[in-house]
Amino acid sequence: MKCYQEVSCHNCRCSTIMKSGKNAQNIQRYRCKNSACPTQTFMLDYRYNACVPGVQEKVVEMAINSSGIRDTARVLKINKNTVISILKSKEDSLVQVNPVFLSQKSETPLDVRLELVCEEVEIDEQWSFVGKKSNQRWLWHAVDHATNTVIAYVFGKRKDDVFKELKALLTPFEISRYYTDDWGAYERNLDVNEHEIGKQNTQKIERKNLNFRTWIKRLTRRTICFSKIEQMHDIVIGLLINKVEFGRDIHA
Repeated sequence: MKCYQEVSCHNCRCSTIMKSGKNAQNIQRYRCKNSACPTQTFMLDYRYNACVPGVQEKVVEMAINSSGIRDTARVLKINKNTVISILKSKEDSLVQVNPVFLSQKSETPLDVRLELVCEEVEIDEQWSFVGKKSNQRWLWHAVDHATNTVIAYVFGKRKDDVFKELKALLTPFEISRYYTDDWGAYERNLDVNEHEIGKQNTQKIERKNLNFRTWIKRLTRRTICFSKIEQMHDIVIGLLINKVEFGRDIHA
């Protein structure tokens, strides 16, 4: 009596599969015949958990849900260096401006115009540190005053130059009103007719700051969990903003 096992692609679920040799451990490899599928080859059983389909997605999900590098490695039973490599591989896919709020209209392939979508924003800076508390790393971000959705963000020191970077990212929106606290960088770099200082109109972004601290241990004020390098600090927080605020599929 013979038994047959149905094999389908782990990525596109296509059942049109062909054999593609064996690996060094004599385990059969398979190849998907779907030309649109990004999968090259795959196996039914992997010796190392990091190769199992879906593990990379779990690494990202755990990173933006307050799990540290070692926490993730223990739960998924993979090496901590693999966790770091997976997170670093996502860096190039991150964007600093919310693409949902940019509506593009083009009359010709070379003539693309950005349409105004957001008119009023709240801006604030959130404290954190990398390695030691004297090495401060600030998250500057702006949220739509109407929806409390992050529009753009940057990382850096608590200085005017970093705020200017954020302001430059907001330029395509032609924002007519900025709501901030009384930090001097805002007053020095915003037009007085477009700028309003006070806690009354910054309650939404203050709540957003609290949400971020709840999601990411690296932003918690009193914790022993902190980033050792700026790159990992920026990547993990960037993943949270891109996935939750921007609604982007950062696994693609």
